[in-house]
Amino acid sequence: MRLSTFRDVIGHQRVLGLLADEVASPANAYLFVGAASVGKATVARRFAAALLCPDGGVHTDACSTCRRAVSGAHPDVVVVEPQGRQNLGVEEARSVVSQAVLTPVEGPRKVFLFEEAGTMTDQAANALLKTLEEPTGSTVFVLVAESEDDLPATVASRCRTVHFGRVDEEALVEALTSSGIDRTRAENIGRIAGGRPGLALALVNSDEAARFREAWLSVPGRLHPAPGEAFVLAEEMLAELEPLLDDVDAESEDRTTRERRERNRRRARQTLLAGGLEILASWYLDAASLQLAGMVRNRDVPFDELTSVTPERAVRNARMVLDAMSGLALNLRPRLLLADLFAKLASED
Repeated sequence: MRLSTFRDVIGHQRVLGLLADEVASPANAYLFVGAASVGKATVARRFAAALLCPDGGVHTDACSTCRRAVSGAHPDVVVVEPQGRQNLGVEEARSVVSQAVLTPVEGPRKVFLFEEAGTMTDQAANALLKTLEEPTGSTVFVLVAESEDDLPATVASRCRTVHFGRVDEEALVEALTSSGIDRTRAENIGRIAGGRPGLALALVNSDEAARFREAWLSVPGRLHPAPGEAFVLAEEMLAELEPLLDDVDAESEDRTTRERRERNRRRARQTLLAGGLEILASWYLDAASLQLAGMVRNRDVPFDELTSVTPERAVRNARMVLDAMSGLALNLRPRLLLADLFAKLASED
């Protein structure tokens, strides 16, 4: 069953079905995990709305309860976020503990929504632990993070974990075109977004999406083994992020605090850089696939470019790009990571 509150969610059909079954008798704590910008926080807000809705989120048009819950204006939805620029600390956790024992204002329960739970410190986790272990019957916690490992094990183990995967690219493109986006633009955005609806929606008004993709697809033809050239190319690729980051900022400017916009920008930078590396990896995978009579994803790349490297070298280089993505997840410095990658890709060894 697809709840009305989930109507505008792109993809995640299996997850939405599971959550719909949970509304009538929810667990005391959920942990939504998955890659950045796949839609975890969007679903979390709508799940919170369904938990508070008098109709369980099943209605033709969104009711007042659902609208207020999704926007964060409902008194029984408590959005918990860092008060500074970095971590969700012990003061925020203590505030949750004090509010968790209070009776809901309007609905049958109170929902605490941690959209940046991955920033929680150990001290905050310790402060929350007893509340998670012995919650009131009218309290539900929904925590959102990229991985269970981002949270202290004491907290993650007390939550029902819900995994969010990437959304199929074609489904993402269809969702964009059905909302009125030109198909060519939608396809460019879909390729950059890499199955992340949140990133795709942030870029729908961007005129830089096609340029960004073209820049990353041009990297194999611009590689040079000299370390200095690798650093120059790394700087150029990082500069390609800035116009798209400005578009993300413009999308959130009127709806978030300055501190949250800064956190959003940092996460968007990481997500876009990962998207760029995925585009680069797709070039090498296309090069190998074309020469082995397989399918090609980037059909606008000339075939003579894709045959400029051997299949064996293309597979090797694709693996190196994917390894670099792992380094990115470990928060290695992007400029050094890219420079090292580009030098290795250009090497004949």
